[in-house]
This record gives sequence, structure tokens and C-alpha cells, in this order.
Amino acid sequence: MSFLVSFFENLYYRPKWYHWPVAILLLPVSLIYASSMWLRRMVAKPKNFGIPVISVGNILVGGSGKTPMTIELARRFEKPAVVLRGYGRKSGGLAVVSEWGKIKTEVESSGDEAMLLAKSLPNASVIVSSDRPEAIRKAEELGAKVVFLDDGFSKVGIEKFDILLYPAKIANTLPLPSGPFREFASARRYADLILTEGRDFSRIVTCEGCGVPMLLVTAIANPQRLEPFLPEGLVKGRLILPDHAWFNKEEIEAAMKRAGVDTILTTEKDAVKLEKFGFETALLKLRLDVAPYVYEAVERRVEGENG
Repeated sequence: MSFLVSFFENLYYRPKWYHWPVAILLLPVSLIYASSMWLRRMVAKPKNFGIPVISVGNILVGGSGKTPMTIELARRFEKPAVVLRGYGRKSGGLAVVSEWGKIKTEVESSGDEAMLLAKSLPNASVIVSSDRPEAIRKAEELGAKVVFLDDGFSKVGIEKFDILLYPAKIANTLPLPSGPFREFASARRYADLILTEGRDFSRIVTCEGCGVPMLLVTAIANPQRLEPFLPEGLVKGRLILPDHAWFNKEEIEAAMKRAGVDTILTTEKDAVKLEKFGFETALLKLRLDVAPYVYEAVERRVEGENG
């Protein structure tokens, strides 16, 4: 991982005294950026698409559990569609990643998160597009009965039920680029449901095939959050790339040779990009334990709009 990426991840999630001068220096830019986001929210006129839209989003950059939360919610409904940007994909425009469980494209065209959603939700259709309204209309065309908008809190032009995922602890509450907030922290009040990790949901991580020495290979935001879940003494090396980065087989083979291992350890999100290489792979599998009232709130919203 580059020094710059590492520096800003530490500034955002684990700041030390020497990070704060940079944050202060960038503060004028942060205030301009966050103010523009506030103004955008104030002037927006959300459009109703005639179908229930449930947004699962966050207000901070980095991994908050949006994708596993979307999986947990969408699997409980009949004919759900999941709409997301498909960040990091090697394609443009709109792409149907899966249609009611049938995979329709390659991971290069979908992006890692969309492919993970498609493989995890055989009851759903998954659509990627930078134009979310276009994707919602496509979901309706495919016969969806409810749309889950992955990372949709900032999509202020869409009428939706906003679920906002919030971390248990926040070390830096400044807006980008001084801190990790995509808007002023006060924007959380626009959410319909705020779910705090550790109170309303918790992560359950299991390690599948993790009984041998391994090389950790990952390209996720804030990769240090994996450390508590790594099998003690078995991770002999690390290959850490920026969030959503694509992997190079030769680079991984060289890192495995340096570490003296025959197996890689990775996340489910990364695995969809690594499976074509044919490595022996151990998986860190994540699911969420969600408070029952969350499901009830979403079901009430969907039933209310469909009724």
C-alpha cells in the first residue's frame, strides 16, 4: 500500500498527533466540500419511482458493512433487485450483473462488490450503473418488487427509506479530506434508521480453511480492521492493495514465495477477483447479526408502499 493511502487511512481511523496538522491544513477544502454537499441536499427534489427503494448507506468513507447488510436484508424479500455503482469495474454504462440468480457478466464488468452480491443472492437481480435512476427503472423492467440501493445515502434525488450504518467509535469527525465524513456529521439526522455497530448489528467472522500458513491478500478499505480476525501465528506475510484494486497473479506468486506459503487468505469481496488464478485459498467469511427490529422496520416500509 502506498505511503499516501496509508497516511490518510490512519488519519481517518487511527489518528496520531502528527496527523492533525495535515487535517487542519486541509480544513478549508473540507468545509467547502461539506458545504456543497449540504447545499445539494437542501435543494434536492427526491423522485418517487413507484417501487419501494431501501437505501443501505454510510456517511463515512471505507467499509461500514453496507454489502453484508444489503445481503442480510435483500435475502428476506421476494424478487429484490440490488442497485449500485459498481466501483472499480472495467466497464461503463449500465450492466445487469445477475438476473434472478443467473450471473450475466464477468467480475471485470461488474466490480467486486456487485459480483459478491450476485453470488450471495440467488433470489435477486443485481444491476450496476453510475446513473442510479436508470438502474432503478431497469430493475422495474426486470420485474423487481423492491430495490435495495447499496451506498445510497448521498443519492438525494431518489425518494427512499434511508438506513445509515454508523461505527461504534469515531476517532475523526471531520469531512473529507481532513476526515472520513462524506458530509457534515450532522447529516445523519436525515436518515430514517441509524444502525450503530455493536448495538443494532454486529459482525460475525469465521475463517474457512485457515489451518495452514498463509499470505494475506486483500484490497479493501481500512484493511487493519481484519487484524482481530486473523488466525494467530499463521499469517506469514501480507499483500495489501488499495480498495477495489485488481490483483496481479505474478505479484501474488512472488509474495507467496517470499512468505514461504502455498495458500492465500482473503476476504469474500476479494475472492471474486482472485478465483480465476486458481490459488489454494482460505476465506475470511463475514455475516451480520442484525437486531430483529431492523427487519421489521424494513418490512413495514416495503409493505406500506406495495399496499
